[in-house]
Amino acid sequence: MTVIDIIKSTTKVITPIFGGKFMGKFAVKNARKDYKKNVKPPFSPPGYVFPIVWPILYTTMGVAYVLVTNQSERKTLKGIYYTQLGLNYLWSILYFKYKLRFSALVESVVLLGAVVTTTVKFFNVKKVAGILLVPYVLWSAFATYLTAGNWFLNKENPNYTGKTEH
Repeated sequence: MTVIDIIKSTTKVITPIFGGKFMGKFAVKNARKDYKKNVKPPFSPPGYVFPIVWPILYTTMGVAYVLVTNQSERKTLKGIYYTQLGLNYLWSILYFKYKLRFSALVESVVLLGAVVTTTVKFFNVKKVAGILLVPYVLWSAFATYLTAGNWFLNKENPNYTGKTEH
């Protein structure tokens, strides 16, 4: 492995981590206050869990991507990977930044489909890469449940949904 290969691989691993960190600063800065005020569905974790879980998931995403791109540089894999990553970041913008909570719910379902597709495609190229994404699939399904539950329980609260969407 050359120095260039190491740099490329490292970049692929840290890209989702830094992107998630940026979203945290850009879109999620008041999330804990929002989270405390809202009625939560059963099994909602405490707010401190999210900044623990996401860096782990972003790291496993990056590692999985390195594993499949080292096997194959197919454009399809790159496209589905960056599509799900973009959808992941978009959810935070919709939900936290603009309080478009129902739109975030719809987007969350699309994101879950993209995560499942990415996982299956990665698994077909390199099994360990797909296995690394299984926690992300599970967390995305759980996040979709939380988004749906939060929207349903809080949709009548104008501070929750924003003024332009119902």
